[in-house]
Amino acid sequence: MPLTYAGRATALSLAGLIALVAQLSLVAVTPAAAQNTGALAAEPVSLPDMSIGSPNAPITIIEYSSMTCSHCAMFEQNTFPMVKSRYIDTGQVRFVFREYPIDNNAFGASMMARCIGKDDPGRYFGAIDSLFRQEDQLVHNAMNTLKWVGAQSGMSESQINNCLNDQDMFQKLSADRKIASDLVKVDAAPTFFINGRKYTGNMAFDQMDGIIRSQLRR
Repeated sequence: MPLTYAGRATALSLAGLIALVAQLSLVAVTPAAAQNTGALAAEPVSLPDMSIGSPNAPITIIEYSSMTCSHCAMFEQNTFPMVKSRYIDTGQVRFVFREYPIDNNAFGASMMARCIGKDDPGRYFGAIDSLFRQEDQLVHNAMNTLKWVGAQSGMSESQINNCLNDQDMFQKLSADRKIASDLVKVDAAPTFFINGRKYTGNMAFDQMDGIIRSQLRR
């Protein structure tokens, strides 16, 4: 039987993740940088950033999110579409999605979104939208849900299995999550950095709209 992402999580929790911790402990962080978590959030991590919007936009929003998080799903379904139409599509906001999986099922969902999206941010954001719409099923019946989402995107059964058994991707997701927790000080999902300033928890559109408009006036 192929090793699943959940089985791999158990295996890596002892040897692989200990090695990752050791590697990350070598990252030098000055006192000033430690205080500026917004600047650290903007730094590149192990996996390529998935972003939409103009790279020259005056505002950058970085979201740390887990696809088994109900508050994250609420943001995706209720707030994000309005932010996209009003600010991302008009060139005023660049939006970066950072995976912050809170459990093994979320790791699997993150891996599936990466496999579906490959190097295409549009396909990636479409995949996370599909996965967020299945958030309840991901929590209670993850493997069947991930296979269904993969099949809907055109992946074969072998491609789905290969994706969920991709050890290199799992290790990079684990490393990036640790960077988020230890260096960027992310401790909840969702967490947002809007032009470097940190906001925690699901944000209604009115709240995020007010922050964006205040930034645009500067």
